[in-house]
Amino acid sequence: MSVVGAYLLSGVLLVLFFLVFFKLIRIVPEQEAWIIEEFGKFKRTLGPGLHLVIPVVQKVAYKNNLKEEVIDVPPQICITRDNVQVAVDGILYLQVVDPEKASYGIENYRFASAQLAQTTMRSEIGKIELDNTFSERDEINDAVVKAVDEASDPWGIKVTRYEIRDITPTDTILTAMEAQVEAEREKRAEILKSEGEKESRINLSKGEREEAINLSRGERQRRITEAEGRAQAIEVVSAATAEGIVEVAKSIQLPKGRQAVSLRIGEQFISRLGEIFEQAETQVLPFDIAHIKTLFDTVTGGSPDGARIVRDTREGGRA
Repeated sequence: MSVVGAYLLSGVLLVLFFLVFFKLIRIVPEQEAWIIEEFGKFKRTLGPGLHLVIPVVQKVAYKNNLKEEVIDVPPQICITRDNVQVAVDGILYLQVVDPEKASYGIENYRFASAQLAQTTMRSEIGKIELDNTFSERDEINDAVVKAVDEASDPWGIKVTRYEIRDITPTDTILTAMEAQVEAEREKRAEILKSEGEKESRINLSKGEREEAINLSRGERQRRITEAEGRAQAIEVVSAATAEGIVEVAKSIQLPKGRQAVSLRIGEQFISRLGEIFEQAETQVLPFDIAHIKTLFDTVTGGSPDGARIVRDTREGGRA
């Protein structure tokens, strides 16, 4: 063998050595897990770091990413309980927790998880009405996560969460919803207006009632004050009258007091009798009173015009 042939053989052997060496060494990145098969059978799982893999005998069959993955669930047509069609799409978050199951448990766990999320979503949307699809998003998300997580447990997959991205009704339903919202807005406006009028009437009636109560209380207080004034006046008058009677009684006890009283009574009698004669057109008097009348006419200058005196003849007199 020549020298050139020896060099060529050495070069080929060196290249084969490096090829075998690089095939023997495997470096697994962080947050990845590689599945090693030996003659087509599962051998072991390689974690992050440097590993030796025997070429030809062993090979890397699967490379699994252990990071949390985001899978876009395509839009799908769902029918609500009140027979309304809506297009729903979402985002599914999952993570590989068992690389061996994820490699051998199912062909494509990403596609399978997305399909399962779609079917579960259709089922959950069919249980509620259109008006509740927007307000019950959290309940729908929790139901999808629970269903997909339970189904993907044999696949070595952990579903962390699911989020509905958009719920889009058809154009006809959108128009009907806008009309409904407008009607509800007008209804609330009418209710608020009627409640305002109601409150206004209640306030007016309360004001009128308070006014009537205040007026009645004022009138009552006025009458009480007037009654108290009259009562006090009566007390004062009665007290003065009582004092006058006491003084009169004391005066009667004095010498010639009884004569003075009799004279005073006679004066009052004559004065009152004169008033009666002046007002009456015809007087019927006893005979002795007629003499008093004649005396009164003499004192006063005659009887009133047109007055006639009829004397009572029971004492022997004649009219």
